[in-house]
Amino acid sequence: MAIDCGLPSPLGPLVCEKDAKALQFIQEMTQNPDSVQERVLSEILSRNADTEYLRRFHLNGATDRDTFKSKIPVVTYEDLQPDIQRVVNGDRSSIFSSHAISEFLTSSGTSAGERKLMPTISEEMDRRQLLYSLLMPVMNLYMPGLDKGKGLYFLFIKAETKTPGGLVARPVLTSYYKSQQFKNRPYDPYNVYTSPNEAILCPDSFQSMYTQMLCGLIMRHEVLRVGAVFASGLLRAIRFLQLNWQQLALDISTGSLNPKITDPSLKDCMANILKPDPELADFITKECSGENWEGIITRMWPNTKYLDVIVTGAMAQYIPTLDYYSGGLPKACTMYASSECYFGLNLNPICKPSDVSYTIMPNMGYFEFLPHDDSSSPSSSMALSRDSPPPRLVDLADLEVGKYFELVITTYSGLCRYRVGDILQVTGFHNKAPQFRFVRRKNVLLSIDSDKTDEAELQKSIESASVLLKESNTSVVEYTSFADTNSIPGHYVIYWELLVKDPSKPPTDEVLNRCCLAMEESLNSVYRQGRVADHSIGPLEIRVVKNGTFEELMDYAISRGASINQYKVPRCVIFTPIMELLDSRVVSVHFSPATPHWTPERRH
Repeated sequence: MAIDCGLPSPLGPLVCEKDAKALQFIQEMTQNPDSVQERVLSEILSRNADTEYLRRFHLNGATDRDTFKSKIPVVTYEDLQPDIQRVVNGDRSSIFSSHAISEFLTSSGTSAGERKLMPTISEEMDRRQLLYSLLMPVMNLYMPGLDKGKGLYFLFIKAETKTPGGLVARPVLTSYYKSQQFKNRPYDPYNVYTSPNEAILCPDSFQSMYTQMLCGLIMRHEVLRVGAVFASGLLRAIRFLQLNWQQLALDISTGSLNPKITDPSLKDCMANILKPDPELADFITKECSGENWEGIITRMWPNTKYLDVIVTGAMAQYIPTLDYYSGGLPKACTMYASSECYFGLNLNPICKPSDVSYTIMPNMGYFEFLPHDDSSSPSSSMALSRDSPPPRLVDLADLEVGKYFELVITTYSGLCRYRVGDILQVTGFHNKAPQFRFVRRKNVLLSIDSDKTDEAELQKSIESASVLLKESNTSVVEYTSFADTNSIPGHYVIYWELLVKDPSKPPTDEVLNRCCLAMEESLNSVYRQGRVADHSIGPLEIRVVKNGTFEELMDYAISRGASINQYKVPRCVIFTPIMELLDSRVVSVHFSPATPHWTPERRH
């Protein structure tokens, strides 16, 4: 399809008409974000004026900012949970939104060991689609010619469940991939995937990954970009190729599909794509049979211009491995979104990962910012109580460069002044709209993929495992942890210093292996799903260290200027010298001998 390009763009060089409209929209939204925000808040409050939640705080139909800020409290998920539970159980009254709740989006953040359930309305899908439609027009400014080939994206749906009230509960991307907006998307030469919808929508993770990889190999010369949602997902795909290249090459050589692919729609779809190609099969065998996998992405897909993956926040730990496999290709982080709301996009997507900044689009929801002192503890934003008056949060248009904030949102779906838990730093402005660096999730200690484990949860899991040590009269004296991403998939590593009260009867290897599994059983359902269903997390590892190791750790910290009175053992370590010290004191290593129990959560 020919595209007529040649229109001036406010963001860059000449572009096609469709892109010009999208780029003009970005300009309009960012030139006066405060008036857009005022309009968005007024729309949300007027349409939801008769909801139980807003009536509860006697807003009395007011739609202005001052009344809203003086009467509506700043809340967390736990504050909303009783009302959300009513919707889960089938209450169809207008609790949060004047529009019917269409489904629940399951957040990867957890509450009491379960995924958070975010009520949403059907029109939110159009709002998400709008943000997606802005990504390629921006990318085209930096990477010309993306309409001349395809994107190899590894996209998957995840398990979903039904609530007692009959609504589906599933991750936001699963909701999007299953939507009519995605399945019936109009042809766009800039957005053609190698993966057919049947492969993306296959619920079996092996069959889905296998056929997506197979299609990517068959169309290797057409691939111009390679991606997944998270960096961890793309590395998992490379590991899958390492483990399955022989069967993939056999399929390509013979033109017959692996018998493990049993999904009828997938088999029908692949029959039209897979043809015998012995020459390609020989190439795959030659490239994959050697020990050297450096630059494998550009060797297999030689026309790849960039990787499209999230490498901010916890995903930054994967950058060196991605560089190894891709030969240092640019890594584009294109958008910033969550289950609760889609926020904005990166207007310079080919920048270095350390320079990624997102511009929040003020039409997506109403945004406020809770000042956060990132120099102190992970939970150092203002302490809030339900009984205290709402703090004076900062508006989108009033932010200062360099300052840290926790994001607070009010959405069309009915969330009001909800703390998302993301810590952001203001890096600059596009027109008058602030741009943000994603710093981290508040209180998250360990993360490999979409899992998020905080300090309280890690402590609870260690207490659960410690019960198994009682039979050998042993206890955990001290511990710390790190997310090991050198292996694929990555896994949690826990360092334990033990007090063995009877040295003649230390805990056996079998007991310590069982301790690993006991910890996993005690971790949240997102972690356990990653272990069992998604295979995105490897077996948990405990490394037992010599007695006195944690005293050495304290001595080291004090030698570097820490106060002996205020020193606390870090519950997660990332500083290389400290990890080297710990590893030099390891006396035994243990892994979880099985996968923990996991089934799709039932909603009570």
